[in-house]
Amino acid sequence: MHAIAGLALLGCLAASARGGEHPEDAVFAAAREAFVKADRGRLERALAGLHAHPLAAWGEYFRLGLRLEYGSDDGVAAFIEQQEDSYIGEKMRADWLRWLVRKEDWSGARIQFARLLQPDAEAVCLGLAARQRLGEAGVAEDARRLLANDKSLPEPCHAPMGRFAAAGELPDDALWERLRRQLAQGRLKEARAVAGWLPAAEAPAWKTVENVLDHPARHVAKLSARFADSRSGRELAMVAILRMARGDARVAATRWRDIEERFGASERGHVWGRLALWAALDHLTEASDWFDRALALGAALDEEQHGWRVRAALRAENWPAVAAAIAALPPDMAARPEWTYWRARARLATGDAAGAQDDFLRLAGRPDFYGILAAEAVGRSFALPPRAVPPSAEELAAAATRPGLVRALALLRAGMRSEGVREWSWALRGLDDRQLLAAAEFARREGAIDRAITAADRTRAEHDFAQRYPLPFIEQVAPYAREVALDTAWVYGLMRQESRFVMDANSSAGAKGLMQLMPRTARWVAKKIGMRNYRPARVTEIDTNVMLGTNYMRMVLDGLDDHPVLASAAYNAGPGRARKWRAERTLEGAIYAETIPFNETRDYVKKVMANAVNYAALLGEKAPSLTARLGTIRPRGFGDGTAEDLP
Repeated sequence: MHAIAGLALLGCLAASARGGEHPEDAVFAAAREAFVKADRGRLERALAGLHAHPLAAWGEYFRLGLRLEYGSDDGVAAFIEQQEDSYIGEKMRADWLRWLVRKEDWSGARIQFARLLQPDAEAVCLGLAARQRLGEAGVAEDARRLLANDKSLPEPCHAPMGRFAAAGELPDDALWERLRRQLAQGRLKEARAVAGWLPAAEAPAWKTVENVLDHPARHVAKLSARFADSRSGRELAMVAILRMARGDARVAATRWRDIEERFGASERGHVWGRLALWAALDHLTEASDWFDRALALGAALDEEQHGWRVRAALRAENWPAVAAAIAALPPDMAARPEWTYWRARARLATGDAAGAQDDFLRLAGRPDFYGILAAEAVGRSFALPPRAVPPSAEELAAAATRPGLVRALALLRAGMRSEGVREWSWALRGLDDRQLLAAAEFARREGAIDRAITAADRTRAEHDFAQRYPLPFIEQVAPYAREVALDTAWVYGLMRQESRFVMDANSSAGAKGLMQLMPRTARWVAKKIGMRNYRPARVTEIDTNVMLGTNYMRMVLDGLDDHPVLASAAYNAGPGRARKWRAERTLEGAIYAETIPFNETRDYVKKVMANAVNYAALLGEKAPSLTARLGTIRPRGFGDGTAEDLP
């Protein structure tokens, strides 16, 4: 395509995707509302006026979705063929699969399941049901694999699993293990279903299970002399012990020692392995010994237990134990960056400098937390990769004509964020670096900074870190950061992680804006700094949000020993938790981050701190290394200030 023609086309398409500029936006909004209300007449009237809108295909999806609801799949196959290999086509096929299962058209359902490119968990269950009804070979084995998986089973899996269990195709031990896991993780709806799959002679009454969960200590105290004679009696006793461990693992372990001789080796190993996990999450010194006891009894650790066995040894800075725990990881888990890095550290601490060097070099060059730390460990300071040549007019025009990308941005404009995010990610599949960079620039020009980051993050050889780590609103953010003496790079590192710069971002918990402030926190900070005319509606305004957010960051820093790792953890999980997770002795900052017990907060802190290094480089600052930023965390109580008073 000629460069001038490409620019003209890009401008035309951009106008169609830019917020509020398409003349049919109101028509699409009316169509969507009619779909939500299942009003076919209103939908048809709205669609009659939807012609050139980038979301016209979604209008047709609405029409076919209501048609399915009213009992007909006319036109669905043709739509899927037209939208082949697109997110909306995949979504329509998944809807059709659900419809076919409801109609008990097992052959049709089996065909559509096989054609899904990325079936989600619900679709896998629907496919399982169809395959079971058709008597397909190997389906029972697939069901057993699903049962052993730690992920929750969606509702559509319950009926086929129940039939497999009734036919004796799910081992009792596997069912009891599933029940234990679901009860331990608080998935009570699924746990109740699993309890119903057990043989009638073994299954505990659900009311009894609820009593055990509500009053575990009482259940253990009142165990009958012959409780261990039945499988149900032993299982409920174990559930009670592990429920107690959620509150106090040491007390639970004491009660377990009183009764464990009544159990077999595999049961004892299971309980000690779960007690060890709770102890590790609570940073108890007994955790490593309890993991060892579980393994000696033949317990098989799951992925979470393996990870926390390493972390328990890390927390104790017992490097030989760290090395042994990492050596015991499943191969695919051991290859992950965090365990490669900590294996290198363990090797270095135990005298294997050459092995450590190999591991560090394997990670060095990655711009993430462990890649930066590994590079610094071999003496390399962080540097941004060379910036790729900007996309040409032809490359930008090609991005602007990709239907999935255009639809994604239009969905965001229409307030359909989750669908827009999925459309965007689907449309990025298979793109090369040049196409990804063009998609990122297309999104940036349309104001979808979060989608630009997603595209730029995927490049493999050609990179533009200004797209990966953008600096929007710098005129507002930098002065507010300076005013309260904050590191601007850290502020941006946190903001990128909080909202990806979506101005009106709203979390499921109610946090709002660029810096994701909870209403109570925003109100509290506004009062503290004497902000006049504050009202909740202003929290998504850039100036208000950044002013309140940076002031809160300053308060958190002041309340937690002026340490950015502690403050980052506090911003995500609350100051009280960040303080609680400190040790009784000085602890390396990287170890503190790795041993944060909340998965979300642990990942968040690592990303915020790595983001800060990337932002410092983009800002041209002579900033501290990541190792220096992490520093050491002083023992609990040092420099806590007003941490307990912060919301």
